[in-house]
Amino acid sequence: AVGKEVNGVEDSVIFRSLQALAVPLIGNACHVFMHGLNSVQIYGAEKLQQALQERPKDKPLLTVSNHVAAMDDPFVIASLLPPSVMMEAQELRWTLCATDRCFTNPVLSTFFRSVKVLPVNRGEGIYQKGMDMALSKLNNGGWVHIFPEGSRSKDGGKTIAPAKRGVGRLVMDADSLPVVVPFVHTGMQDIMPVGKRIPRTGKRVIVVVGDPINFDDLMAENSNDSQHISRGDLYDKVTERIGQRLQQLKVEVDRLAAEQKAELQNRHTADTVNDGYKVWQQVDWESFGIGNMLSAAAEHSSAQEPPKQIQHEVLLAEQSVSPAKQAEPEPRLEEEQSVFSPISRVPHWFSRHTDASELMGFAARGLVRNGRSMQEGYRQFQEPSAFNAWWEAQTSSAMMPRWSTA
Repeated sequence: AVGKEVNGVEDSVIFRSLQALAVPLIGNACHVFMHGLNSVQIYGAEKLQQALQERPKDKPLLTVSNHVAAMDDPFVIASLLPPSVMMEAQELRWTLCATDRCFTNPVLSTFFRSVKVLPVNRGEGIYQKGMDMALSKLNNGGWVHIFPEGSRSKDGGKTIAPAKRGVGRLVMDADSLPVVVPFVHTGMQDIMPVGKRIPRTGKRVIVVVGDPINFDDLMAENSNDSQHISRGDLYDKVTERIGQRLQQLKVEVDRLAAEQKAELQNRHTADTVNDGYKVWQQVDWESFGIGNMLSAAAEHSSAQEPPKQIQHEVLLAEQSVSPAKQAEPEPRLEEEQSVFSPISRVPHWFSRHTDASELMGFAARGLVRNGRSMQEGYRQFQEPSAFNAWWEAQTSSAMMPRWSTA
């Protein structure tokens, strides 16, 4: 059993003073970075805030999440909390970090202890001093955050590795059963890719916070004298349940990310088509010699589909049994006729026969040709000369028309 008085260097007066300054400062800076320089969408943030602020006194809080990037903590946790909450350093989370990563020298050790990070040694199991200190924080009614995977994702956050037994010990060995709140995020792999030291901006992060995980049935089994469940089996059952809940939230966050990606692609395609149509309207197609061809194509497209006016007359004929309705004017008839006019069908003809990017490129070349410098070149080219007159007289009978409507 672990009591409340497992003190380390982190609990000294000096480090408590440093924590009171560093935690609010760094926490609010991370909050501004995530919400100001990136886009964060959070689903269920009230579940964490309620567990943090409204849980009974001395009731411990344990949060669990997937681990994608080196800066998941504090970036994601800071994005979940309002800035006012992060001003109280003693109410914020404690977390764990490997000694070979966060405590390699005195400077790093001082920094991470100042932001409420506890050291753990890889390979020493779940009964080491770092885990005992985390349990002590829970027994004092504190908040501990842990990554059940134990390390960062090996595939950039595509999957969640199985949870390890250490999280089961934190739940079952605490003096009071903690409130366990899970959350899963995606997008941090873009902000802080593996091997990068400077976080990137302009990225999108999605966080889904789940409901607190219930362990009452396991506690009942543990208190039943008729069943003899080993401590290790209880750890495994708790760990398995937490892992399953994280997997469920992973499916949900991936679904939301896929929907948003498809929506952004559709919006980008629509914007491209609209930009191409705006450029198309600015081009003088007569200078290319195809103005008549576009008009003919629009008329041909109009002839293939029955006009709305004819459809309207058929509808009136079907309703002839009701004279009152027949005499009623159709207010949208004039508007519908204008929508289906030959002029408005030209863009629709282009949208069916021309790629948007090709149309923009073709229209841009037309704008250049319509420039003043090109017009001057045309006038110089069209000036009559004796040689041109003689050459036209010699070749007029053999020339084929360049444009053919056959």
